Amino acid sequence: MKTKNKLVRMSKVLSMAFIIIIQIYWYKIRRKPEVEWEKLWEKIGERFRNTLFELEGLLIKIGQILSIRADLLPNAFIHQIQDLTDKVPPSNWSEIQVILEKEWGSSLDQHFLLIEKTAIASASIGEVYKGILKDGTEVAIKVQRPNIQSIVQTDFRTLGIIIWFADHFVPIPKGFINFKVLFKELKQVIERELDFTKELKALLLFSERFKDMEVVQVPSVYSELSTSKVLVMEWVEGIRLTNEEALDQLEVSRQELAGRLLQVFLPQWLEPGTFHADPHPGNILVSKEGKIILLDFGMVGEITKKDATYFQGLIESFLSKNYTKAVDCLFHLGFLLPGAESRTMEKLLAEFMSFQPDQLKEMDVIALKLEMNDMIQALPIQVPTRFVFLGRSFVTIEGILLNLAPEEGLIDLMKPVFMEWLNKQGNNKWSFVWQWIQSQPIFKLFHSVTEFLDAPKKLEQIKEIEQRRQFQFIIYENHKKQLFQLTIFGFIGIAAGIYTIHPLILKLSIGVSFIASVGYFICSYKLKKWMKYMHENRRG
Repeated sequence: MKTKNKLVRMSKVLSMAFIIIIQIYWYKIRRKPEVEWEKLWEKIGERFRNTLFELEGLLIKIGQILSIRADLLPNAFIHQIQDLTDKVPPSNWSEIQVILEKEWGSSLDQHFLLIEKTAIASASIGEVYKGILKDGTEVAIKVQRPNIQSIVQTDFRTLGIIIWFADHFVPIPKGFINFKVLFKELKQVIERELDFTKELKALLLFSERFKDMEVVQVPSVYSELSTSKVLVMEWVEGIRLTNEEALDQLEVSRQELAGRLLQVFLPQWLEPGTFHADPHPGNILVSKEGKIILLDFGMVGEITKKDATYFQGLIESFLSKNYTKAVDCLFHLGFLLPGAESRTMEKLLAEFMSFQPDQLKEMDVIALKLEMNDMIQALPIQVPTRFVFLGRSFVTIEGILLNLAPEEGLIDLMKPVFMEWLNKQGNNKWSFVWQWIQSQPIFKLFHSVTEFLDAPKKLEQIKEIEQRRQFQFIIYENHKKQLFQLTIFGFIGIAAGIYTIHPLILKLSIGVSFIASVGYFICSYKLKKWMKYMHENRRG
């Protein structure tokens, strides 16, 4: 891997980050027009991309995660990093052999007839080699890259410095991502990937989960040869979902493959538990019989029972076109900011869902995607940090589905799979029928009347909340004034102590001034945070 020297690696990342921050501040001070900002973000994206390719390692994965945050980052920046692939040159075989022999505590020929010395695949954390066991069985050997632990520690240390600086000195817009939370989650995911025993457990978990599904194949694993740095699995042959020529020769149609892919992934998004967070085309293959082959369980995520319930409700709402319920689910999941207007969001969802796939033929798809990114950034929408990897999984599968069955709409593909899944849960279709009834005009009229009758009660609740907020705001304001007066009093005391040459007065005054100043800044910070809850007129 390139740039193994820690200081060189750290200095390059830090210099890139600080140059970007200075450029942003410079443009903000000079109040550059929107066109100039677009050019700046394009240059920043290009610099970021080039640095990632130069340094590789953890930084490639960071870029991949940022590339799906169109809700937070400018289009010009996203455009530069959206095609990042985690491919790096393989290590020298001599280094890999040392790792294998150290992990197994013996020479290679004790377990293998042959191990090919050229890597089949090579990514930032691990490399895959093909081997043949003593009994003639072909296996895939995943080996952790040499020195990767040290490189990842350096990258995390550097990233921690950047995030601390950004969190304290860079003005973050409302609804922007929580850097600390993202850093913590990213660190957990990477550390998980660095421990192959956790991937082994995930692999066994998915094998058990899909053991009764004939359309899915998960490689078996050789636990006795697997360690924290080596994972030995069954060798499986398959066709990439991007290989159109090979897919056309299968007996299974593309539409059916798309349906099978949804059968595999939709339950992962809807049920509480573990889901595959990195389903890119290299990790999903198709067998000659049309089975979906799942590979690489290094990056997985978790869904809580509560979130799973709301996701199920969201899918039901979309399929039954009950956008009132859909907006409610989005609020509970945290995708809509507190200031979002429910009725407006309902109308936007209705317009978005009425879009027909065949209209894509008459449009510039890239221009459409950029326009949608603009719309997402303009709306009170955010992607909660806990759903970053779930979003990555969904967006990746969506792209594969569009490539497999471009004539089919995502909702059309999803509906039968969702209904089949719903029936398997022991539920009947009445919940779905109820969602459909709620979406009908006559029910909406009844709902509107109910809302009208409940309006006085809701207004009273809103008024009470507003009064509480104003009361808390006044408390912060009064404390701030008192601490300011105490600070001034302390400074007067310092002057008096110096004038009278009285050490006790001087020391007490310095202490009072320091404590009052710290308290004043803390109160100012709390007051500033509380401002976002206040009505516009109260802020002025």
